[in-house]
Amino acid sequence: MFHHARLKLTAWYLLIIMVISISFSTFIYFGASREYDRILRIEQYRVIHPMQPGIILQRLPSDTDLFSVSSQADNELAQWAKLRALEALLGINIIILFLSALSGYFLAGRTLRPIKNMIDEQNRFITDSSHELNTPLTSLKTSIEVNLRDKNFNTDKAKEVLKSNLEDVNSLQFLSAELIKLTQYQDQNNNFQFEKFPLLDIVEEAVEKVKSQANKKNITIKLDIPKTQVVGDRRSLTELFIILLDNAIKYSTNKKSVSVSVRKPDSKIQIVIKDNGIGIEKKDLPYIFDRFYRADKSRTKQKVIGYGLGLSIAKKIVGMHNGNIVVESEVGKGSAFIITLPKVK
Repeated sequence: MFHHARLKLTAWYLLIIMVISISFSTFIYFGASREYDRILRIEQYRVIHPMQPGIILQRLPSDTDLFSVSSQADNELAQWAKLRALEALLGINIIILFLSALSGYFLAGRTLRPIKNMIDEQNRFITDSSHELNTPLTSLKTSIEVNLRDKNFNTDKAKEVLKSNLEDVNSLQFLSAELIKLTQYQDQNNNFQFEKFPLLDIVEEAVEKVKSQANKKNITIKLDIPKTQVVGDRRSLTELFIILLDNAIKYSTNKKSVSVSVRKPDSKIQIVIKDNGIGIEKKDLPYIFDRFYRADKSRTKQKVIGYGLGLSIAKKIVGMHNGNIVVESEVGKGSAFIITLPKVK
């Protein structure tokens, strides 16, 4: 589709350029021809009237008969000069046509590339979302179909089925909410409100949101945040820390700790969220911020609920604040997510 669109756009570029080029060439050719005829007419008139040299500066009447005063050689020379000028202009237009075709094809590709990337990204998003939605839906459908065919289906069995179905519905609801968040943070036209506020405020707010989850695993959250101001959208930055703290708790074993600390280089602020969990393998590190990417869980017996959208959302939030996020990790020792934000002026 894009190859056809690229050729079509190239043809339009070529048409516009050649119309302009041919129009200018035509104007130049006829203008030069008229000027050549005028000069030749003056020269011929001067030959016939040698006592009037001033005539060379005058404009002769347009009805002056050139051929009545010119020789055959002059006529042939005039026609030859015009023909050579026409050939030169034709050659120039052929070169322009060739160069315009190459340039137009290149520019068409550059013009369409962002659109192609956007559509490719949209198609991947739809494909990935459909795949993730299909898993709980298939489980839900299978459970219902199997139990409808069960002749010994009773109230106790119905409760078990409904409990299982409710888990699948919750999974779908969670996925739907994550997809909505991701879409919101991808929208560059969102009206985020940037303001200055203490970093500790939003970190403590995020800790409150994940405290119950941490308590279930007896995980301690340690804060080492000096008096630091940040500028950003309060809601989205709180969401960022909720995602990272939730992620740290999920992948930590019981009775471990998660720490949030701040480094303050000269020009930027670095926030480090470190856990003592299972860590991430080197082969997974380049992809963990990709949408729907989940590292191999075979090395842990933990059942981790998620769709691989949290870190993708986190990266969008950090990017929205002109910052950067990287991860350092070692299998069996834990991971450290390092967020770099511009320093408040």
